Amino acid sequence: MMKKWISGLATVAMTSVLLAGCGSSTDDAAGGSGTGGTAPTKLVISTWGFSEDFFNQEVFGPFEKEHNVDIVLEVGNNAERLNKIRQGTSSVDVIYLSDYYAQQGIDEGLFEKIDRSKIPNINDIYEIAQAPLGEDYGPAYTVGQLGIAYNPDMVAREVTSWSDLWDPAFENNLTIPNITATAGPMVLDAASRVAGNDTFNEDAAFTKLKELSGNVVKFYTQTSEYVNMFSQEEIAGGPIMEMYFKDLKAAVPNAKFVTPSEGAYAVMNTINVVKGSKNKELAEEFINWQLSQDVQAKSAKAKVDSPVNTKVELNAEEAEGVTYGADVVEKLNKLDMEFVNQQAKGWTDRWNREIAQ
Repeated sequence: MMKKWISGLATVAMTSVLLAGCGSSTDDAAGGSGTGGTAPTKLVISTWGFSEDFFNQEVFGPFEKEHNVDIVLEVGNNAERLNKIRQGTSSVDVIYLSDYYAQQGIDEGLFEKIDRSKIPNINDIYEIAQAPLGEDYGPAYTVGQLGIAYNPDMVAREVTSWSDLWDPAFENNLTIPNITATAGPMVLDAASRVAGNDTFNEDAAFTKLKELSGNVVKFYTQTSEYVNMFSQEEIAGGPIMEMYFKDLKAAVPNAKFVTPSEGAYAVMNTINVVKGSKNKELAEEFINWQLSQDVQAKSAKAKVDSPVNTKVELNAEEAEGVTYGADVVEKLNKLDMEFVNQQAKGWTDRWNREIAQ
């Protein structure tokens, strides 16, 4: 079978790109896989499109074969794909989104309430991932962390804390995420903590970040910008998601990643069933598949996604660059995404006035 991919780019007409897959064609009703000639059921999945070969071979392909399914993928970034759901211009059954965007979908009534009894593998994942946006909605299938990476040859001290970003060692060689980036609100919360607050204080956070802004080479919106600046030694470091540390390490072999003493931040990608799906039970079965020990272990060992299934066991080499283990995951700081979405516009306006000048 040839797997069909549909571009999620809003500025491009919807097209289908053929990629190698497995199973049999939806047109080949006489040759259905393992079901006595029954044609496969089409399941439309909306996702980012990264690590295509891995997902085709280890996640989508085996699920197609075992369940007589023809998976069709809609590909694009979070905002593009969520907008298509809003506009009703796609027939998506399952959608992968960061928790920030998934909360928007929940607030707008775009997702079905899931039946957790149909997703038993939820019971095997970390508590933080089981219901990050409420019991009615999908789990996080991966939890990463936002910490600090730095080049020790350019920073004249060991970095252990969020407060170290305000140290003279980072003078004129720092990057931090823009407020509109996924990690932006996390850094805002970290600034509030550095200012001495146990609960979030917006004024204190902005005041603290304004102190830092003069040392920022660039407020990055894409991780590729961070990697390029780090590789060229235009920056010494800054906050970054651990999943991208391998790219920094490839460019600067002695680079270090730190889980700050005040706690790193949970970066969660969720998986939900779209409102009106005609394949809700099959979609829930796919979610259960994504959470399985086998799929989670393969994803972790391939450095594609950090595992949330507690039964996954990794050796030291396999765990490098992966957010792994209860001692790490259960200590992560988790933002209230409903609150973040409510404040996002005001924070962006204030950021543009006070920080990004």
